[in-house]
Amino acid sequence: MRLNKYIFVVLSLWVATNPLPVCGQTIEAEITVAELQQHISYLASDELKGRRSGSAEAILAAEYIKKEFAASGLQLLGEQGFQTFEVLIALVPGPNNALSVDGEKMTPGLDFNPLGFSENSTLKADVVFAGYGFDFSTDSLAWHDYEGLDVNGKWVLILRDGPESGAGNDPYGPYRSLRKKVQTAKDLGAGGILFVSGAKTDVEDALLQVNADQGAVAVGLPVLHITRRVADKILTSQSHTVTGLEEALVQTSKPASLTLPVQVEAQSEILRQMGETHNVVAMLPGSDPVLQDQYVIIGAHYDHLGMGGPGSGSRRPDTLAVHNGADDNASGVAAVLELAEKMAAHRQEINRSIVFIAFAAEEMGTIGSKYFTENPLVDIRKIQIMINLDMVGRFNEETRAFNIGGTGTAPDLAETVQSLANQHNLKPTLSPEGYGPSDHAAFYGKDLSVLFFMTSIGETYHTPDDDIETLNLPGEKTVADFVYETAVTLANRPEKLTFQEAGPKSQPAPSRRFKVTLGIMPDFTASGIKGLRADMVMPDRPASRAGMKKGDIIVAMEGKPVNDIYEYMNRLADFQPGQRISIEILRNGVKEIVIVEL
Repeated sequence: MRLNKYIFVVLSLWVATNPLPVCGQTIEAEITVAELQQHISYLASDELKGRRSGSAEAILAAEYIKKEFAASGLQLLGEQGFQTFEVLIALVPGPNNALSVDGEKMTPGLDFNPLGFSENSTLKADVVFAGYGFDFSTDSLAWHDYEGLDVNGKWVLILRDGPESGAGNDPYGPYRSLRKKVQTAKDLGAGGILFVSGAKTDVEDALLQVNADQGAVAVGLPVLHITRRVADKILTSQSHTVTGLEEALVQTSKPASLTLPVQVEAQSEILRQMGETHNVVAMLPGSDPVLQDQYVIIGAHYDHLGMGGPGSGSRRPDTLAVHNGADDNASGVAAVLELAEKMAAHRQEINRSIVFIAFAAEEMGTIGSKYFTENPLVDIRKIQIMINLDMVGRFNEETRAFNIGGTGTAPDLAETVQSLANQHNLKPTLSPEGYGPSDHAAFYGKDLSVLFFMTSIGETYHTPDDDIETLNLPGEKTVADFVYETAVTLANRPEKLTFQEAGPKSQPAPSRRFKVTLGIMPDFTASGIKGLRADMVMPDRPASRAGMKKGDIIVAMEGKPVNDIYEYMNRLADFQPGQRISIEILRNGVKEIVIVEL
């Protein structure tokens, strides 16, 4: 039942300053299936429209979680339980996009679209055709579309994709991406890019639409996608067509670049819409006067994919429908709320303080947990462990199996967890690695021990079918009860856990794309800086041996600029094992050069 909002404000303020239950107040002392169902039913309801971070519905979810924390008698941290930050919620074409070919005006959305990473700028210049926009050499393959071609300050017309399909062991794979092609042209002095789809890439010749997954970071020059009709108008001066040039490139595997006596004038405008979202943070103070200034973090992300669509992360991007996210991750949040309620009822039995966090923007790249670890609301050095629950609604009753990651991030942590599991005839699969594609990764990156609880991923994952009817709620209660016992055991442990590294601190790069690695954990969420910040430098890896340190910002590789994560990855794909390269870094605002042997 919802309280009147004015009564709720007063109650929340009172509870925040008076965390102990009042006389006669009843708090459910056990985790119940009925309450798990209640929480998930609301969070995964159609009313909340998939809880996409930055949306009004995500705020409703955050308010619900804050209300439940307060009702359990927790102290609300931050701004009355909220830790607020901004996320990119949409990229949309602005009203000032324009394109003309030799004075003939084209129509936005019909003849051309700006791409999401296009710079907001204007360019009037001649055009060159540069094939697929390739410029690379490997031991087995070379392709140089720019050889003998002057692109300085000009528009470069480039075919999307490459001469072979992207399936299997594609030799052109590292060079196909639009950003890679833009970077190559930009390095050679291009003023702007015009992409066009050949018939082998898209027979329908549909324009690429602007969406948020194209990235919030602009590439420094205007980038448009034009139709074949517009491209043919540009090429007609040399009696060529897109189809004819594409066929020649595929058949000969040789560049067919052209200088075109055509002038193109265009203006690109992308509006980057930002929205506020909130981590929800509350604390149960520990009962031990010595240990209460140490913390166990228990967290789960509450955001999901909204209505889906391109760029949302949906496995059905062509379907616009509510992605309810019952398992991912209303199940984890429901468990956290029940854990908070039970722990509050047994507060005198828990020595260390417990901090409960419902993270926002996990689906956008674990942005919420990253924001918390960069702006902690408690002393991050005094965190005992971070326990993360993500997708815990599909416990297998028959096998009694589920997954626990991070068990190698402290000595004897695996033994502790396994011993507790044995007492309840549970058969978890233990993985020592501290990294994983969820919110605990941000804490592991800060040299903190972690545990990651998950049951299974089914066919409904990231689809509109992830509904409460597909969950095993009695099974979720089993998992939540086990998390409770594990968390209390670790909170009451006399000595502090000793962190130990257990595997890489970032997702390994696909071997097909990257032949080399620096051995750093990039900061995938940094904003407001030019370059790529190293969140962690792994010992005895190329960057470490060259003297790089955590916090260094890579601004150039081999003299070529690195302005963001995308340029970093594209630069890295160009290098070979054993190669010695120069890397320009910013360290405490001072530029330095390090030599790295890959």
